[in-house]
Amino acid sequence: MDSGGLRNKRTRPNQIMLLKAIVTGAYGAIGKAIATGLAGDGFTVTLAGRDEGKLRQAATEIGKQFPEALPDWAVVNLSRQKEVQRFRESWEGPLHVLINNAASCPRNRSVTPEGIEIQWATNVLGYFWMIHYFAPCMKGQPDARIINVASYWAGDLNLDDPEFRVRRYNNDEAYRQSKQADRMLSAAFAEKFKNDGITVNACHPGDVNSKLSNDLGFGGSESPRQGAGTPLWLAVSPEVAGITGQYFEHRRKQSCPFMRDTTGVQRLFRMCEAATAQ
Repeated sequence: MDSGGLRNKRTRPNQIMLLKAIVTGAYGAIGKAIATGLAGDGFTVTLAGRDEGKLRQAATEIGKQFPEALPDWAVVNLSRQKEVQRFRESWEGPLHVLINNAASCPRNRSVTPEGIEIQWATNVLGYFWMIHYFAPCMKGQPDARIINVASYWAGDLNLDDPEFRVRRYNNDEAYRQSKQADRMLSAAFAEKFKNDGITVNACHPGDVNSKLSNDLGFGGSESPRQGAGTPLWLAVSPEVAGITGQYFEHRRKQSCPFMRDTTGVQRLFRMCEAATAQ
């Protein structure tokens, strides 16, 4: 992963610092490439996802390439709040980079055991829960960063019926609204953490042929390594140190009307808070 050795520029001279990162959805095409890139930049990476076998395999492959990175994995279903909470309770030490990348896009509507529609639970609440529970581990850490992998394929968020309880379910529409929500939550958390030394940004990862893109009826023209480029750059580059509450495509900041919708952002944040408190 070509990140130019940018990780080394985040430490002061003569200082040895063990930087720790979590990547969710880390055995998918883009997630694995992001985790590999972070390992190459000297991070100790924890891969998070539901499938232990795929997590173990991905961690083993990354470990063979970068043994000093000590890649680890955590079996966690990001659509289940209690599992995210248990993941946090098992975590030891600080956290410097959190990349929320896990996503689901089933063709038919399904719900979690708690009755939450799967895309909303995974793609939106899963991001919220990871930030909510892990932010305390990031406060006070130098240059702590949260990157929410969103998409340019975003829009039409319906906060009156986000889980398609009334509307007819369409997986493409559900995905687009979840990615809009991810951008909006990035703005909300950026404001929340503006005095805590944690930056929060969102990005489009690239057009990669993956299970998710196939579920949406698309292919993809970019390699996983290319798709991981912008999320990885946001995680390690000194160019974006201190920048927060922004949306990026191809390593360039883009104007995002969703993130400027203060009323909608606040309403979405309150909805996620209410779901977390249940």
